[in-house]
Amino acid sequence: MVTAAACTEVFNNCIRQYHVQDTVDQPLVNPYAEGEFNHLLYHKCWIDTVQWHYEDLIRDPAIDPREGMALKRLIDASNQQRTDRVEQLDDWFLAQFAGVQPEAGATVNTESPAWVIDRLSILALKIYHMQEQASRTDVADAHRQQAEAKLAVLLEQQTDLSASFDQLLADIAAGRKVMKVYRQMKLYNDPATNPVLYKNK
Repeated sequence: MVTAAACTEVFNNCIRQYHVQDTVDQPLVNPYAEGEFNHLLYHKCWIDTVQWHYEDLIRDPAIDPREGMALKRLIDASNQQRTDRVEQLDDWFLAQFAGVQPEAGATVNTESPAWVIDRLSILALKIYHMQEQASRTDVADAHRQQAEAKLAVLLEQQTDLSASFDQLLADIAAGRKVMKVYRQMKLYNDPATNPVLYKNK
């Protein structure tokens, strides 16, 4: 059974593994078999983790403009990969709930299960890095105290979002919620719909 706690455990394992080498150039080594739900989760979190560090790098005020543009292209590609993995996860959920008959009056959630998973993955990253800030020894006490206060909020948010996710899955399984997915339509990524791209063909 999929639970928020189980998803977060995969995310934490992924984040810890990334930080063994702590470089955006390292290859992804997914410990789960291809086709497994956890394989998708791990891949999704790996994309998020690499992109987190891309975002750190591109904010270097001394970055060479050409390097910055190359990094921006990597971030754009990473964003599309992130969306693709989320949609794969939603395909998995759609298959799991395919036989559920919604109750009369069943409602649609504001987010699909996979987009909640996306938020849980990002939260795991925020928590990891805020814990780093709260543990630094090269800063003033005030910095650590601020980080600890923010960490407490993030942990509370993780608890609330996890409970909401588990409730959403229970509601879909029981027919109280409708499993419905709207695909992301990023017009700027499509050469047929981005005017800058199709006018320069």
